[in-house]
Amino acid sequence: MPGVSVNKDSDTEEDGEENDENEQDEEPDEPKEPKIRETPEDIKFEAIVNTVAFHPTRDILAAGDLDGDIYVHSYSCVEGGNKELWSSGHHLKSCREVAFSHDGEKLFSISKDKSVHIMDVEGGKLVKRISKAHSDPINSMLLIDENLFATGDDSGTLKVWDLRRGTAFMEMKQHEEYISGMAIDHDKKILLTTSGDGTMGVFNIKRRRFDLLSEFQNGDLTSVAIMKRGKKVACGSSEGMIYLFNWDGFGATSDRFAVKAESVDSIIPITDSILCAASTDGVIRAINLLPNRVIGSVGQHVGEPIEQIAKSYDGHFLASCAHDQKVKFWDISSLSAITVSDYRRRKKKGGNLKSLSKKAFGGGDDFFSGLIEETEIKKPEEKEEEEEDSDSGSD
Repeated sequence: MPGVSVNKDSDTEEDGEENDENEQDEEPDEPKEPKIRETPEDIKFEAIVNTVAFHPTRDILAAGDLDGDIYVHSYSCVEGGNKELWSSGHHLKSCREVAFSHDGEKLFSISKDKSVHIMDVEGGKLVKRISKAHSDPINSMLLIDENLFATGDDSGTLKVWDLRRGTAFMEMKQHEEYISGMAIDHDKKILLTTSGDGTMGVFNIKRRRFDLLSEFQNGDLTSVAIMKRGKKVACGSSEGMIYLFNWDGFGATSDRFAVKAESVDSIIPITDSILCAASTDGVIRAINLLPNRVIGSVGQHVGEPIEQIAKSYDGHFLASCAHDQKVKFWDISSLSAITVSDYRRRKKKGGNLKSLSKKAFGGGDDFFSGLIEETEIKKPEEKEEEEEDSDSGSD
């Protein structure tokens, strides 16, 4: 049936022409441009993350969790751009702190298992292990330079190590409780420690000696940061206070500042005057020192205590880890442009904590309706005294 064949071919040709026209009209979809976010996406983990650290020159972040595992990710603002580079399970118990070496080639970690590990950043290979670095679980660590680092344990013992020798050249126990945080001055000479016993310790590592302990504060001192170009020291506390010390006046506080927070567990300098403080209430606050003000909220882990915060090498992002088993990123690039005047504008009672980033309201929920600056609500008899305390210091 040749006629049928011809008609079929003809129909096919017509259909083909129509399809060609349709294809020309529709044209194949071009690949969609990847969505660019304000911050990298959250990184989710299988256990609570205790510690986070940024690489000093690259878009890489390390995290250590409650199971003792360490994960290293590259991060990106391109949607789907975060990638796990490697992980390590060398620690037998909870990893409590991670830190990159100043050249970015090594990753240091400490653990409840009393060990210090040093790994190669490129592949995660374990380069050095100090198995019994302390007699008690290690709680904090500070890298001082390319050769020296310090560790503090749960019993209050401080050790300062020299990688060239492979041993600690300084060991002192001046605190009665765990060492929670450490900081060192620009000259790498004076090492400051905070402790659960409510004191700040001062150690001269050049002369290998203990200088003094501060007076006792209410509650644990949880964290420490050097501010105001080395003229001031700020300490967070379990009572929701920021305590300030003058440099060379470490015995007694020069100022204190009450924050509407259950506990200020991690603080990190952003500028000479502004620090970020993370709390057990799940909120990260930007705080100006002298004059002392809560500027606003950088972000939050809703209802989850925050363990630690870290600032990226370019100062653009803050990373936070909390009990929700996530590492979150926050845009802090605008904080460096903020200036706070001495003038205290009277605020409406019950006002919300100001949002400093698009993500700070938890997707639009009025999460901060009950979070108010401590200075906004005061009992009449306390008002005058507290205002003197919060603004008394000056450079």
